[in-house]
Parts: sequence; structure tokens; C-alpha cells
Amino acid sequence: MKISKMAGKIAPSLTRKLFNMAQKYDNVIDLTLGDPDMPAPEKIKKAACDAIDDDMTRYSANAGLLPVRESVSNRVNKIWGVNSSVDNVMLTVGGMEALYLSLLCTVEEGDEVIIFAPYYVNYVQMVAMCGGKPIIIDAYGKNGFEIDRRKLLEKITEKTVAVIINSPNNPTGDVLSEDFLKSVYEVASEKDLYIISDEVYRTLTYDSVIPKSVLKFSGAAERTILVDSMSKEYSMTGWRIGYAWANAQLIKEMIKMQENIAACVSLPSQYAMLYAYENDVDNGYIVEEFEKRRNFLYNRILKIVKLHCIKPKGTFYMFVNIKETGLNSEEFAERLLLEKQVAVVPGIAYGKKYDSYIRIAFTKNISILAEATCRIYDFVRTI
Repeated sequence: MKISKMAGKIAPSLTRKLFNMAQKYDNVIDLTLGDPDMPAPEKIKKAACDAIDDDMTRYSANAGLLPVRESVSNRVNKIWGVNSSVDNVMLTVGGMEALYLSLLCTVEEGDEVIIFAPYYVNYVQMVAMCGGKPIIIDAYGKNGFEIDRRKLLEKITEKTVAVIINSPNNPTGDVLSEDFLKSVYEVASEKDLYIISDEVYRTLTYDSVIPKSVLKFSGAAERTILVDSMSKEYSMTGWRIGYAWANAQLIKEMIKMQENIAACVSLPSQYAMLYAYENDVDNGYIVEEFEKRRNFLYNRILKIVKLHCIKPKGTFYMFVNIKETGLNSEEFAERLLLEKQVAVVPGIAYGKKYDSYIRIAFTKNISILAEATCRIYDFVRTI
């Protein structure tokens, strides 16, 4: 039977490949997925359970419940000081659907979307699914994984419609500087481009780092699509609730697409979001735990000869340079899994230039990370 050409073009990510491979082992330490092991806040869980007990389990409007959208609008206005209303907000099935709908409503066949590498693996696939062409700009660790304005300008053509930014960044944990964000905004404004700003890790930063957003610049709101979710902030990946914030005209179009893709977000998850945002629920225990894990893992990696990394400022990922081992990233990851039953993600998943890196997700507790780094040490010293 016939399979579409587009379906044939889309390949499973290396993240999922290693995750699936890891399931074959009994004693595996899986550090692949960005899926935190900590529980969601108890009061948020109770709000969802109360919604279920009250039979709030049916459909909502495609854009989501009005009070929840209002809470998101108020939150965005409070954080970034923009002029926001419910017309700027729609709820989505996680941040991923917000990203996909954003591209679906801005990208046509042959359009180009600029993506900074290393990048979240699904950006490239989503652009392709929308008929667009991903244009990759590579960064390097020496510069904190940032790109200068000149390189951005060089990649823009008459077909460019958008640029995707992600800060704090998956996979590096880097946080984009205000100067860099300003340069992106200025170029986007000059060339009339959308800025899709993926900020799902905004609350997971360390060492008193406060991430900035392009929304802080005057005039940026009209061309910015903000993507956020509860997945990382509140350790709620499986609840599948996020949102898109953008100009009202674009949100209206995205809502039409939502009707034909997912109808709406689960109501218990919506009530959970409403409680979290209305009560400004604190995620401090999550941040504190991840900072401890970040410090522990970083210090352990530094002691392993042939491995190097930049200390991440945010997220729960460490992007580790393995160049001195002489292995490429897939060889390293597959041998580490086979020989020591530790699963990590090959760096090439995040861009062709990053085949000398692996990504380690510190989403397990410190005792597990201790065992994992012992196994990595034993593996590396035998290479």
C-alpha cells in the first residue's frame, strides 16, 4: 500500500532510538529523554483530581478554557510586560504542538526557517513536515554556543519566513545573552520575520541566572510566537499541556488548525494549569534538586580524562565533548550502552557539526548519576 513521501522522509530521532535500545537491558541507566523523575507539586495534582471528581472531563473550546487562557495572558504580561489578552493565547498539547502549529501557520512549501544549532531534534522535522526548508546556523562551545549577527544575516534570503530560538537551550543548557537576543530581534524586524521563541526551560536556571526573552524589546510582540509548557517547570511531561502566545490574528489561525489536529487539551490538565498559574505555584524544589545534580555531574565529568563540557546554566542537560576518545557520537553512545548499559544521546542528533558530543540528561537522582559516571569512566579508560 502507498505511504506518503513526507512520511518516508521523517525518521525517528536518535534520542528515541537510544531510548528504545535501552529498554532491552535489565540493568540500564537511561539518561536519554528529557523526562524528569520528580513528582509534580501536590496541589497541582489535587486540582486535576478534583476536576476529574467533578466530571470536568469533556471537550473545551479548541483554544482552551477561557479562565485558563486568561491566566496565561496575565502570566505573560506579568513576566514580560507586554499588552496581552486572551486573544493572544491558545492552549496546546504540550509545547511541541505549539511549535508545530506555529510552523503550520507561517510556513509554506519552499519557505525557509532559520534554526540555530545545536538544536532540539524536532525543529528540523517539523519544518520539513510543513513543507519548509530548515536553514542551520552552527555555533561552537568557544562562544557559549551563540552565533553573531553577521552569520544570521548571511543566511537570510527572500524565502526566509522565521527564525527559531531556544533559551535555555536543549541540548547545551546555555542561556542566550540579552545582546544576542537583541540582534535576533533587530534582524527579524529588518527582514520582517517571525521569531519562534521556545522558552519551555525558562524556570530551570542556576547560579542566579535570569533568562531574557525577545518579548522584552519594544515592538517584538507583534512578530514573536512564544512557546511554553508545564512539562519542565512542574515536572509534568505526561500531562501534555502547553501554550502558544502570539498576535491575535495568528492565534486565530492556529486555533482553526487545533480543531483538526487535537480538538483541545485534556480538561484535567487545563484545570491543573489554571491552579498553578492563578496561585503562582512554586517549583523551587525542582530547581534546587536539578542544580545539585548539575553540580555533581559536572564535577564528575571533569574528572574523566578525554571528556570535557561547559557547565550548563539551565535545563537538565549536559553537552559533553568526547572528541579525545576518537569515537564519533553514535559509536560512543552505542558502545557505552552495549558495554556498560548507560544510555545517552549522540550529539549528531542536534546537528551534523556536533558528532563529537553526547547529551546526558541528569533526570535521575544523584545515586544513579554516581553509578552512571562510574560506568562512563570505566568505559572511557578502555578506549
